[in-house]
Amino acid sequence: EETPAQDAVTDDADNAENDADEADEANADEVSESEEEQDGPGDKADKKFFKKKAKADKKQDALKEKVDELEDKVKRQMAEFDNFRKRTEKEKAAMFETGAKSVIEKILPVVDNFERGLATIPEEDKGSGFANGMEMIYRQLMTELEKMDVKPIAAVGEEFNPEFHNAVMQVESEEYESGVVAQELLKGYTYRDTVVRHSMVAVVS
Repeated sequence: EETPAQDAVTDDADNAENDADEADEANADEVSESEEEQDGPGDKADKKFFKKKAKADKKQDALKEKVDELEDKVKRQMAEFDNFRKRTEKEKAAMFETGAKSVIEKILPVVDNFERGLATIPEEDKGSGFANGMEMIYRQLMTELEKMDVKPIAAVGEEFNPEFHNAVMQVESEEYESGVVAQELLKGYTYRDTVVRHSMVAVVS
């Protein structure tokens, strides 16, 4: 049997071992807490950094999408404006052409009257001041019309062309073959290769 002294020594040894175990556990907890204290802020910082980066990337993607959308909208508007400009220019040109043809149609009867008047001047009066004045005005008028690209349509001696000639009668002729214009009853004119007035002609039958 163990003596009280031995019991005391045994108890002291057991207590010492328990104290050592508790000390080891306490040290382990301190080391763990220390590691958590060391690693914790770093992990939090990394998480915060990646979170900010993800948020910034998302914002940048949204901004890029908005910029692309605005660029597409601007391109569409520019294309629409360019089409509108071309269409407007075309309409203006067509309106100008229509207006010019209308004015020319009103001037042509004046030209016809000048030609009829010059044709009726007697031979003895063709050198007079009046006749010369009429001739000068007629030449000036025809020069201005020519500058506007208004030209008379060739008729007599030409093969009949319904695009330029309006046949109002048929005649017999020894000079021209069948289907050829023998007489010009009213002179026709073109404006920029477009017929303003067809020539009224007599065609060989």
